[in-house]
Amino acid sequence: MTNEEIANRFQRLSRLMTIRGDEPFRTRAYARAADAIRDWGVPLSQIAERDGTKGLQEIPGVGEAISGKIIELLTRGTFEAWERVIAETPETTLEILRVDGINIKIATELYTRFRVSSIADLKSFVEGGGLEMIDGVGERIMARIKRGIAD
Repeated sequence: MTNEEIANRFQRLSRLMTIRGDEPFRTRAYARAADAIRDWGVPLSQIAERDGTKGLQEIPGVGEAISGKIIELLTRGTFEAWERVIAETPETTLEILRVDGINIKIATELYTRFRVSSIADLKSFVEGGGLEMIDGVGERIMARIKRGIAD
């Protein structure tokens, strides 16, 4: 598994946790670790093999908990925290962030208040007039979202 793949997994975890309304400190920790991992010049698999979790903790933003998750990801292809989060919040929830006009704040409200967790859910929600119930979504944003789901 490459550094980029590991970073992407932690970034997706951070975004899912944000959308779920999880503790901001934890979500930011995963995002910071993802950024550091993405830019790290040495493959994490080499560091893990040579120095284990202690070696991984040399990377800024990677502490004991995240280094353990990296080892688990490298050995199993997944890690328990990821499995727990996607069991509770479908990974498809991240798809709605790709729709023009939807940012993390809107995605969070769509999920936490209305359980919109996929593009199909979003289309149904929009068709039913649901966007009007979201604070801060005006006519321009609504139009962008409607265009975004029409594609």
